[in-house]
Amino acid sequence: MPQARFRRGRLSIAVATVLAVTLGAGALAVPAFAEPGGGGVVAGVAGGDAELVRYPEGGALAGAGVSGFLTHDADDTSTFRRYADGVGRVFGYGAELRSTRATDFVVVWEPGKVTQHDLGTDAVMEVAVGEAAGEPRYAGSAGDAVFTTLADGAGTELRRHTAAHPGGTVVAGLPAGAVGVEVEAATPEHASVMFAQGGERKWGVLDLAVGTVTGVRAYALGDKAVSSTRTAWVEGEEVNLPPRVYVSDRGTGAVQQVPGITEPTFGSFHVGLVGDWVVYGQSGGMAQSRSGVHYPLTAYSFAAKSSVKLLDHAFQVTAGHDGSLYVRGGVVGQGEGLYRVTDPGGGAKPQVVKVATTGAPTEIVAAAVTVPGAVLDLDRNDHFGFRFRLSRETRDVTLAVRHVRTGKTTTVEALSSDTDVRLSWGTYAWSEAPRNGDYTWQLTATPDNGIGPAAVLTGAFKVVRAAQPHDFNDNGSPDLLTRDGSGRLWRHDLLYRAGDERSHQGEARALIGSGWSVYDRIEAAGNLGGSAVGDLLARDKAGVLWLYQGNGSGNFATRVKVGGGWHVYDKITAGSDLTGDGRSDALATDTSGALWLYPGTGDAKAPFTVRKRIGGGWAAYNDITATGDLAGGPAGDLVARDKAGVLWLYLGKGDGTFAPRTRIGSGWNAYSTLIGAGDTDGDGRPDLIGIGAGHNPPMLYKGTGEWKSPFRSGVLMHLDTDITRASLVL
Repeated sequence: MPQARFRRGRLSIAVATVLAVTLGAGALAVPAFAEPGGGGVVAGVAGGDAELVRYPEGGALAGAGVSGFLTHDADDTSTFRRYADGVGRVFGYGAELRSTRATDFVVVWEPGKVTQHDLGTDAVMEVAVGEAAGEPRYAGSAGDAVFTTLADGAGTELRRHTAAHPGGTVVAGLPAGAVGVEVEAATPEHASVMFAQGGERKWGVLDLAVGTVTGVRAYALGDKAVSSTRTAWVEGEEVNLPPRVYVSDRGTGAVQQVPGITEPTFGSFHVGLVGDWVVYGQSGGMAQSRSGVHYPLTAYSFAAKSSVKLLDHAFQVTAGHDGSLYVRGGVVGQGEGLYRVTDPGGGAKPQVVKVATTGAPTEIVAAAVTVPGAVLDLDRNDHFGFRFRLSRETRDVTLAVRHVRTGKTTTVEALSSDTDVRLSWGTYAWSEAPRNGDYTWQLTATPDNGIGPAAVLTGAFKVVRAAQPHDFNDNGSPDLLTRDGSGRLWRHDLLYRAGDERSHQGEARALIGSGWSVYDRIEAAGNLGGSAVGDLLARDKAGVLWLYQGNGSGNFATRVKVGGGWHVYDKITAGSDLTGDGRSDALATDTSGALWLYPGTGDAKAPFTVRKRIGGGWAAYNDITATGDLAGGPAGDLVARDKAGVLWLYLGKGDGTFAPRTRIGSGWNAYSTLIGAGDTDGDGRPDLIGIGAGHNPPMLYKGTGEWKSPFRSGVLMHLDTDITRASLVL
């Protein structure tokens, strides 16, 4: 509804508690993002919004008068609320608020009649109207009057109905030949009048006291405003170009255009007049997802040749009874509600005072509904669902989770504009498994329309998992190491997706370094040195064994010499606790077939105590693999493959020795290497990986927890071809 249709009222004594602070020098300090253009500040209220009456959420401003304001509400009613105490009075939907300088009137148009309610005296005036030929038609209302028209072949008669003259008096100043007359409130003494004359739509200013119409000009499809000294209107909204705002001096007729409006409009561009300022801006910004539009309500002074931002956005702008403006809108840091704009004069910038509040913020506000606690155990759940509640919808919501030690950040975006934002993070949601350790998270919700700053929430948590013997980058998933023909060592991260029944590549393969061709044996060793990730044993061609302690980033610290004489062993395996003391141990078979235990110390400088002979006859096997605790026993277990391809299980007793072997199955010579990779699928049980020999594919054998049949049937693994083609797999 055009801005000029509504009149305004003065504030009550209760609203006098509002801090009316002049925009400009000496204004109250607010956060930088809340500062309106031109360096001004929108005033707050003593005691905050608690001192204000409530503005109905979703109610459209239909007028603000002497004693209160009128809203069109979502339940198809109109409610007048007093400034003093918020007490409301309900009228039919579409009611209009009109005011003189002392009294408010509510006008309700119903079939067959128009009813005017005097809110000061409770007096009621009814005016009969109709649509049939010869019946008076409702033309509008302004001040204390209801207007009707009666058309005949000679033109249109405009009549003014007041409490003193309910039957109406003729307005003599209507231009000859005017038809289709409509009247809208402007000031207590004036109304805007629209009509057609000679086939052309026009509008002018009706003086309510004397009935004259002045300033007649062509009608434009845009908002209009009238004050005691000026008129203002908008043109150009019917095209996708910047709107044009014009102001005319009612005394001289001189017309000026407001400069600096460069953004295209999409209709409903506000215009208003307050003292020496013209006020303008695009309406409906809070409901839009369109940026780059002039949503801030701005005041421009032709005298000062300058502008100042009044509000960050406005839904409706309507004129007051005393030359002020009332605005349903919002200010960042002050919130949503009803604001009053006045001109203090003397060239000072307009004052803006909040009159009523919805209680809602203008900027986006985010609250955390569900976020991780201090510790997040990803062995129990391989992902976590963040949930946030936003004060309004926006499509631009991102969650960034940063691993503190490595700085690696993963970001996920919300896929909808719902205020209930749900975002998943973790192995389930990513192609890479999150690393253990400390994390920070940040939610950023950026307004689609550019009104207000982005909402930012932050927090922190720690990810923990049980240590994995083949996990070198501390992300809970096993890694495989390969050495190419140039002696370069590569790390291949694996990622198992629950429900997909497949093990895949996770992070892209990473180069550990070159020069590894000096070693003839490399074994993943589990946590030998006391770090939280797996370590590496490497034997050089002189028989010296070296320990590479994992650093958690997927690489290793400088090597430490373990000792010499290891060339006597043809098979080495490590990474499992065989003695039940919580530390990883190593096993080795010599060329005579003897099996030796090297108990771990947990000290990287001296990782093993004196070796112990377990037994003989191990020359029958061409591969041994420490698997961890396969069947819930007191310590780690061992699998061994004989030369016929039969796989045997040795259950650990917890003292470094094993129970008699159990036959698992045959055909295991299809694999060049067997790897006790730990728990690959997050079910808490160790698994076994077989890297195919020749053209045989790699397979994953998930643990069952039963010693009689410790592995399920093999599942095809989807691995990088470099793994199967490398000269060495660990």
